Amino acid sequence: MAKAPVAGQVKTRLGQSIGMQAAARVAAAALLDTLAACRAAFDECHLALAGDLGGSEHEGQVRAALEGWTIHPQHGASLGERLARAHADVAGRGPTVQIGMDTPQATAGDLLEVAAMAGEGGAVLGPASDGGWWVLALEDSSAAGVLTGVPMSRSDTFTRTREALWAAGQTVAVARELTDVDTVHEARQVADTLTEGRFLDAWREVSA
Repeated sequence: MAKAPVAGQVKTRLGQSIGMQAAARVAAAALLDTLAACRAAFDECHLALAGDLGGSEHEGQVRAALEGWTIHPQHGASLGERLARAHADVAGRGPTVQIGMDTPQATAGDLLEVAAMAGEGGAVLGPASDGGWWVLALEDSSAAGVLTGVPMSRSDTFTRTREALWAAGQTVAVARELTDVDTVHEARQVADTLTEGRFLDAWREVSA
């Protein structure tokens, strides 16, 4: 799940502090790191994309990183509906692992571990430090339909998502907690955990 990294349309909370162009560059770097982790972990990768890559930050690099991917436009009025639709778009292909572009510190190892846990049956949900979640893996992708009724981007989104999955008869394993990058404080926190990567380079550039 990703937004095209266009200034003024992505990471706007971060942009209020560092400028919208700088925030879009950070978003593009986070997206590139996430795409690389997904490609290193899985042979088959899909991107549910909101917006148009034309004119976005690092457009050429992003397009190159997406070679071999299947790209689907996001559909749905709410974030929950768009998340559920993204799972439906890949239904029938075995366990699905869904991640956004807000956790550039997530590694291929993280994704493989989550996929292995989901392959044992049920769901795997990774909590984010702000109360949301950064990854959802499902052995049965149709279970993602419960997301349409879960309020997103709230401090209780992880809890509500887990409860909705339980109510649908899913077992829910919990992956490790990560920090989403939405604010300057969070960007610094994540950068401090990294020794390399496009996100780290971009953050050092815009925060220097």
